[in-house]
Amino acid sequence: MTYDVIVIGLGAMGAAATYQLAKRGQKVLGIDRFTPPHAHGSSHGETRITRLACGEGPEYTQFARRSHEIWRELERDTGATLLVQNGFLAISGAGPRAANHENPAFLESSIEAARRANIAHESLNDSDIKARFKAFNISKGDYAYFEPEGGYVFPERCADAQLKRAATLGAEVHLGETVARFAPVEGHVEVITDRAAYRASKIIVSAGPWLPNFLRRDQAQVFRVRRQVLHWFKLREDAPLDYYRAENFPVYIWQIPTRQAIYGFPWTGEGAPTIKIATEQYDTTTTAETVDRTVTPQEIQTMHREFVAPYFPGASDVSDRTAVCLYTCVDNARFVIDRLPDDKRVIVASPCSGHGFKHSAAIGQALAELATDGQSATFDLSKFGFAA
Repeated sequence: MTYDVIVIGLGAMGAAATYQLAKRGQKVLGIDRFTPPHAHGSSHGETRITRLACGEGPEYTQFARRSHEIWRELERDTGATLLVQNGFLAISGAGPRAANHENPAFLESSIEAARRANIAHESLNDSDIKARFKAFNISKGDYAYFEPEGGYVFPERCADAQLKRAATLGAEVHLGETVARFAPVEGHVEVITDRAAYRASKIIVSAGPWLPNFLRRDQAQVFRVRRQVLHWFKLREDAPLDYYRAENFPVYIWQIPTRQAIYGFPWTGEGAPTIKIATEQYDTTTTAETVDRTVTPQEIQTMHREFVAPYFPGASDVSDRTAVCLYTCVDNARFVIDRLPDDKRVIVASPCSGHGFKHSAAIGQALAELATDGQSATFDLSKFGFAA
């Protein structure tokens, strides 16, 4: 069977690309070894932060802004709730603070990105933060950037909505099918799976932590897979629940005075009252096949003692649940959205580095444009090459 485009991996980027290609009338096949949305890669965990001004660099705003539009389009088409804009808060303070995505000046960079893109925002001092967001244990001298258009998306719902819309528009979606390899054959790219062989004019490899398995060693070494742990801690019985609801508790990234920043989410109103909170570690690497998906009691205790109790006194030490997530990282938290240098028919999409989901809907559009037109007319991808 021959297609216009085959998409390998149907997580955040693959689902978005498959949907956008189907919208453009392409004959597209999407393949995933699991059944998305699933919890084996990077596109799970109930919620993901979205923000327009990005401390990682102003070049990312183009994706976040367009993604918000696409989420709203999908909401109208499907009736699903995908995006909640309850605000985004970046917090820092005096003295040494943890870097976020390798940037120790993350808050200041967010402000600069907001100014460049004319994004509505406020600067808050410690008194402002305490008065408005009572769940946060703010210290004297802390300060914050607040963006009202920020908030969170539901990753599982977003992936599911795009794959269902893609299928409705004519895309083929093969789930539970594992890609073994691909290679150029007679002017096409042949994709070999555990079930069959397929050919396409172009392929998009959006395999997340499995991506290095498909690349030459020199290409694969650009990417490093890192294990991250997400935690949901139950609120104390005496904690005022209204403080932790979305309208009073923005999503946040907090550069605390320790080795790692923290980020988190409000109680979404479903299940036991909890807050979701996590750190990000860049010290150790793993692989999609060998990652330890067990979260130990010691990890949970350490997380609460060092990163929860000092900042959210309303959160108890009782873990409601945990999840392991994989980041596929590039230096300086960069993305790679580029053709393979040795085969221009193969497009590699690794826009993760720990901050990719908010951009994924728009990157799907960029990938569809690359695959069908040879370039993106909508987005500037000049900073996302292998050699950028």
